[in-house]
Amino acid sequence: MKLKGKRILLGISGSIAAYKAANLTRLLIKEGAEVQVIASSSALTFITPLTLATLSKNPVLSTFEKNDNGAWNNHVELGLWADIFIIAPITANTLAKFAHGLCDNLLSAVYLSARCPIMIAPAMDLDMYVHPAVRHNLETMRAYGHTVLDAASGELASGLSGQGRMVEPEQILASVIGHFEIENDFINKKVLITSGPTQEAIDPVRFISNHSSGKMGAAIAEAFAKSGAEVHLVLGKGAAHPKHNKIKIYKVTSAQEMYDTCMGIHHFVDIAVFAAAVADYAPKTIAQEKIKKSDEVLTIEMVKNVDIAKELGELKRQHQIHVGFALETENEHNNAKRKLKKKNFDLIVLNSMREPGAGFQVDTNKVTLYNQFDQSITSELLPKSEIASFILRAIQELPKSI
Repeated sequence: MKLKGKRILLGISGSIAAYKAANLTRLLIKEGAEVQVIASSSALTFITPLTLATLSKNPVLSTFEKNDNGAWNNHVELGLWADIFIIAPITANTLAKFAHGLCDNLLSAVYLSARCPIMIAPAMDLDMYVHPAVRHNLETMRAYGHTVLDAASGELASGLSGQGRMVEPEQILASVIGHFEIENDFINKKVLITSGPTQEAIDPVRFISNHSSGKMGAAIAEAFAKSGAEVHLVLGKGAAHPKHNKIKIYKVTSAQEMYDTCMGIHHFVDIAVFAAAVADYAPKTIAQEKIKKSDEVLTIEMVKNVDIAKELGELKRQHQIHVGFALETENEHNNAKRKLKKKNFDLIVLNSMREPGAGFQVDTNKVTLYNQFDQSITSELLPKSEIASFILRAIQELPKSI
C-alpha cells in the first residue's frame, strides 16, 4: 500500500465530475490512505454524503457546524492535519475563490488554512476552461506552488467536445503516489536543467528554431524543486516557465548562449538534465539588416552548433548524473541507445513523434527510459507532470549513487 499512513483531505466542489470522487476515494483508501472528505454544498447535489462517508470511513464535512451542541468543524485543525489536500473536481467558481483568497464556506476556509501541498483537478465546460480569467486563475495557483492536473479532452456534459474533463481518478492517484515517492528525495542536491528551443538568428527579425514548448523541462524543474533540490534552469526563448519560486531561471536565446551558461553551472551540480531542443545548426553569418525578398531562391550557409550535452558529458565527474532526451521519428530505440553512449548519459528519455499525445506542444507524454546497463522502462501516456515524476524515480533508482 503506497499511501499507508498518509492523511489526505479530499475537497469536492459542485461539478458533474463529482461522481468521480467516489472512485478516487476508494482508490486512495485501497492504497492505505486516511481520507477526510470536505464537500461544498453544491457538490452534494451531485453525489450523496452517504456514498462518500461509506467509502472514506469518515463523515463528510460541508459546514462549520458539527452538531446542535455548538461543536464545529475546525478548519485550522483540518488544514494542519493533512499531508496533502486534493480538490477534485475544482470548478471555475471554487478556483476563483482560491486564487483570490475568498472564503465563504468550509472548503475555502480549509484551503486558506492548509499548510500541506495542494493538488487541484479542474472540471468545467470547454468555453469556461479556455476563458482568460480561468487560465489566469490556474496560472495563479501554479504560482502559489500548487500542482495543477490539467483537464483532459473529450466529450463534455454540455455536448461539446474539447478540454475540460477532470482527469480520471487513476491518474490523480498516480499523481499523489508520485508526489510522496519523490518528496525530499533530492534535498540538498543541485540540478542543472536545459529546456525549450534555441533560436538561431538569420537577420535582426528572423531566426531558425523548432516547435519545442519547454513544457517537459518545466515539469521536470518543478518536480525537482518540490523534492527539495536546488534547481538551475537554463531556458530557451519562448519556453514554458515553471512557477515554483525556488527555481533559478537563466534566460538564453541561442545554442551558444545556452552552452556558455551551462558551462558556468555544470561544475557544481550533482545532476544535469538536457531537455532542451537545441538547434543542430546555425547560420554562418547573421545579416546586419533585414534580408529583402528578391531572388526566387535564398541560400543560407549553415554551420554546426556546439553539442552541449556531448561537451559537458566529456567533463562529467564521477559523482555526477547526466540525463538526456531523444526525440525520434524513425529507428527510435536504436538511435536513443546510440545517443546514450555517445554523450555519456546515465539515462536517456526517448520520445517518439509517432506516439499520439506525445511530443511537442502537448500537455501529455509517453516515454521510454534507457540506462547504461541496457535496462528500459516505458511509461503510460500521462500528463507531463507525471512523466517528470516517472523520470525522477528512475534517476533515484540508478545503480550509480547520488
